[in-house]
Amino acid sequence: MLQAQELLQERYQLQYQLGNNGIRQTWLAKDLQATDDRNSLVVVKLLAFGGAVQWDDLKLFEREAQILKQLNHQFIPKYIDYFCIDDSHLWFGLVQEYIPGISLKEKLNQQGKFTEQNAKDIAIQVLKILTYLHNLKPSVLHRDIKPSNLIWGENHQIYLVDFGAVQDKAAKEGVTFTVVGTYGYAPMEQFGGRSVPASDLYALGATLIHLLTGICPADLPQKDLNIQFTDHINLSLAFENWLKKITDPSPENRFSDATQALNAIKSGETYFENREIKHLDIKDVINNSGCGMFNKYARVPDDILGWNWGAFLMPCLWLWTNKVWVGLVCFVPIFGFIMAMILGFKGNEWAWKSRRWRSIEQFKNHQRGWAISGLMIGAPISIIFWLFSLSYLLDFIF
Repeated sequence: MLQAQELLQERYQLQYQLGNNGIRQTWLAKDLQATDDRNSLVVVKLLAFGGAVQWDDLKLFEREAQILKQLNHQFIPKYIDYFCIDDSHLWFGLVQEYIPGISLKEKLNQQGKFTEQNAKDIAIQVLKILTYLHNLKPSVLHRDIKPSNLIWGENHQIYLVDFGAVQDKAAKEGVTFTVVGTYGYAPMEQFGGRSVPASDLYALGATLIHLLTGICPADLPQKDLNIQFTDHINLSLAFENWLKKITDPSPENRFSDATQALNAIKSGETYFENREIKHLDIKDVINNSGCGMFNKYARVPDDILGWNWGAFLMPCLWLWTNKVWVGLVCFVPIFGFIMAMILGFKGNEWAWKSRRWRSIEQFKNHQRGWAISGLMIGAPISIIFWLFSLSYLLDFIF
């Protein structure tokens, strides 16, 4: 039995155990040969061969070491060493870089459900990692993406860890396979030994659903194998449909690859079932309202751009129904008029992105109503206010 402070390979001094599932042990250790004390901590994974450990377990362990050795990505822990120890037990060890931080599973338990923007940021970071993995020759499939395998680093970046289920697509078809993955996150085709890049996309989507709802996907109801999550969280239509597409039971109906999924979430486009996502002329653009006020990727229809009289003349009231909370600055003395000018210029764009609208026509009618109110109520009140202020100023001077 391994103990803390025990020295392995005359190099790795065990500090404390990070995990133990009966087959594998994971330890935080100190690399005594490290040249930099700041990077001396490493993760040592150990597999005790024999007993309950089968050849398939050893094959997966060796494959993880082989593939990690080939990877070079700033958000994947770096391979350091692989060794075998033969004492009273036969141990196989894999050493890799230690990433300071906590898993998304731990973060979910600590802070509760993630916001839509948090989930989008995580999705973008993980999709960039998957793009790298899937574009390798041969492609590398992680096959076990879930909250506990995503680390929120101290630098607020997301790291993908635990490649114990990894597979490269060079494996020949027709050979025996080992069922891997975690129920609730792994798609059906993976349990049939037919993993594809879209299988990792499904696992990412299921992970995001867990972070957003606080409920493990395995505990959510299903309809025709589709995860039913919309009753548990209020999302923009664009992101909701993006999640539905990426977790479609059929891999053919998901995004074709991580790059397409990444472009779709960045653009804020809304996907409708059985309709391919593509870049359209702005006059034909799919309704992408509610994608986030500061979403720089979402294109705003030309039909709604222009000066917003309602926002300019009645900023203190207009901002509430349009959910443009940056407009609260208009209540700050001196800056109020400047904010009103900005709202007049940017109001249409911000209102379109800040809340969900059924259509462009609904948006226009809503803004037209505020413009009329502004001209009939806001303008006269503003004129009276400025005349009163001017009169007061003149009396003060003379």
